[in-house]
Amino acid sequence: MPSAPLRTVASAALRSAAIAGLAALLSLGLATAANAQNPPPPVKPPHRLVPAKKPAAPAPAKPGQPAFPAPQPAQAAPAQKNGPEADLAFGAFQRGYYITAFALATQRAADKNDAKSMTLLGELYANGLGIPRDDAKAASWYRLAAARGDANAMFALAIFELSGRAGPRNRQDSAKWLAAAAKLGHAIAAYDLALLYIEGELFPRDFSRAAELLRVAADAGNAQAQYALGTLYKDGRGVPRDMTQAVHLFALAALGDQTDAEVEYAIALFNGDGIARNQPLAAQLFRKAALKNNPIAQDRLALVLANGLGGVPADPIEAAKWHLIAKAAGDNNLVLDDFVAKMDATARATAEKRAQPWIAFIKQAIAANTAAQQQQQAPAVPNAAAKK
Repeated sequence: MPSAPLRTVASAALRSAAIAGLAALLSLGLATAANAQNPPPPVKPPHRLVPAKKPAAPAPAKPGQPAFPAPQPAQAAPAQKNGPEADLAFGAFQRGYYITAFALATQRAADKNDAKSMTLLGELYANGLGIPRDDAKAASWYRLAAARGDANAMFALAIFELSGRAGPRNRQDSAKWLAAAAKLGHAIAAYDLALLYIEGELFPRDFSRAAELLRVAADAGNAQAQYALGTLYKDGRGVPRDMTQAVHLFALAALGDQTDAEVEYAIALFNGDGIARNQPLAAQLFRKAALKNNPIAQDRLALVLANGLGGVPADPIEAAKWHLIAKAAGDNNLVLDDFVAKMDATARATAEKRAQPWIAFIKQAIAANTAAQQQQQAPAVPNAAAKK
């Protein structure tokens, strides 16, 4: 008999995901085992399966993110004899020859008024590479480069404004720099600006404008934007509802190792929704995302293993293990609760033992996150003068 379909995840939480992403801007082969003796009968999954909650969209660039790719450790630069002059400073930066990069960029900025060299100087000062860190000088160089039309400098200034490295935090000025960089095709800036339009606080909420910006970033190969734009197509927000286009975008983002997109793509493949049904591939994707600690994928993999779906042999112990792991992360499933409760004691104990390292890690992560949130919310301690 054909297996019951899994339901695609409704992306009603895209707005909250955007807010979570903006909050971040402000501030892991499945091992198979022999079935237990007398395993319980496979559970029947509901006609359609809905995750307990939607995973948050990937967070945009964090304050202090470099405008250039991460360079290698610093060392003395060898003599440069050939090569395009315009690439020498940036080439030295990429290889970790920071002092050489600084000297070459300084000379080129002075002699040729070169905007990219100015941005590079801002990056060196911003990160203290080869020279002492100096946010004021970094911002100054970024502004000079931005005035000459350099999109990387504009993006760097947006992050500086938002993180308070260029003075008091200023979301309005940050958004202006994001818009300027996005207009020039800067993919991450376009993605971050789209989240602002989805959030609807700094700007009036505008899903159509958000979709336009996400398209810029998605076309540039940004996996986060591909996933986010896919959710808009799936729900028909800002763009006509188009499941085929949504699945195409999820597939692209999955190729970029975007975990939430892997889960969405797997669900579409399992159901044959917007794409030809391929349950074995869907099971592989659930497994991949589950190993990266995605609770929805862990829950879906548990259902696949409990029922032997998608060509995957039934494995009650592994099914119970993944269910217990997903449940520890907050993804509850009453059907799988009942499945585990009906297992014999030996099989259940084996599943619990396999799940324990994962559960311990999840509990530790939750505790650390809770402590960090409490610290952020704690009121300032009054000084001695205020007590008098």
